[in-house]
Amino acid sequence: MFFPLAAFAQSGNYTVSGKVRPLGPNAKVYLVRMTSEGQKIDSAAVTDGEFTFNGTIENPETGYVMINPDGVGGMRSRNVKGVQIMFEPGNIKVTSKDTANNIDIVGGELNADNTRLQDMMTDVDKRTEALRKEYFAASPEKRKSQEFMYDITKRSNEIEADRAAIIRKFIEQNPNSLMSLFALKQYAGAIMDVPKIEPLYNSLAANVRNTKLGKDYAAAIEKNKRIGIGAVAPDFTSKDTLGKEVALHDFKGKYVLVDFWASWCGPCRAENPNVVKAYGEYHPKGFEVLGVSLDQPNAKDKWMKAIHDDHLTWTQISNLQGWKDQVAALYSVRAIPQNFLIGPDGKIVAKDIRGEELTKKLVEIFGN
Repeated sequence: MFFPLAAFAQSGNYTVSGKVRPLGPNAKVYLVRMTSEGQKIDSAAVTDGEFTFNGTIENPETGYVMINPDGVGGMRSRNVKGVQIMFEPGNIKVTSKDTANNIDIVGGELNADNTRLQDMMTDVDKRTEALRKEYFAASPEKRKSQEFMYDITKRSNEIEADRAAIIRKFIEQNPNSLMSLFALKQYAGAIMDVPKIEPLYNSLAANVRNTKLGKDYAAAIEKNKRIGIGAVAPDFTSKDTLGKEVALHDFKGKYVLVDFWASWCGPCRAENPNVVKAYGEYHPKGFEVLGVSLDQPNAKDKWMKAIHDDHLTWTQISNLQGWKDQVAALYSVRAIPQNFLIGPDGKIVAKDIRGEELTKKLVEIFGN
């Protein structure tokens, strides 16, 4: 009864050693760590089917072991196979009889719990892979078909809904496991729904919530509350395409859609025509759009070209800092496209409304 409530080993040294066969003489293994500072990648040669990595962590992390059997093409080669791994203090062993198609990860409580979670998702993983193969097997002409893409999207959404249900079940059944906190982050996704996530977080055992990672996630939940529907939208100032400072409070008294996007973001560019249509119809009634671009440094020309090509005639601002953009950080934006509809009183009235949802909301506000 006492063991599940014991303190987790948070920081220390780890060793990831592997024995995988058969492999070519130039085989390489990549270790990918998802840290608070971003993705970190290490690599090692494979000698007689064996490899070793050593490192130090301050907090447990998630990541991947990626194996390239012939070493050609680096980590992005089609031949590369990978498996998720949890980085925790101690010795972690990677074994496989047939390269990376059937890898076992052994070592530590986190990896044991993660293996249980991955086993629970075997069926949805198979369905995902089958759907992926079906999509890529289709001809370019078939992929342009609206009916085909609607069917693929519908089935993909159904699979992801089943995946989410499995993850939620794991969290509910394993409140004492630190793996449940990692699973909760996956379940929440990049855009957190606080009313759905906070009760699950509160259901975790105190020993999980009191870890550094647990406290950090509690802080993230509180931060997301400040940008929830009904909250006063945080004010900000940034520069437009001409270098002129623009502030959110400049739009007070109007409905304004704060639209986070970037020239390099395919889904953002696909959504732009919907925003253009909505702006054309409802701008005369008082609807405004404020585009916030997450374009990269030295990419102003690409940002300007996208504005021109997509016919975005509303105010556009950007710090040209990519994911380090201060406005994005203020609104906890970790994925785009993402938007916030702010009312005349400065309060958030809707979030992440796109396509028909955006039009529906504007009809509700302004009428047909």
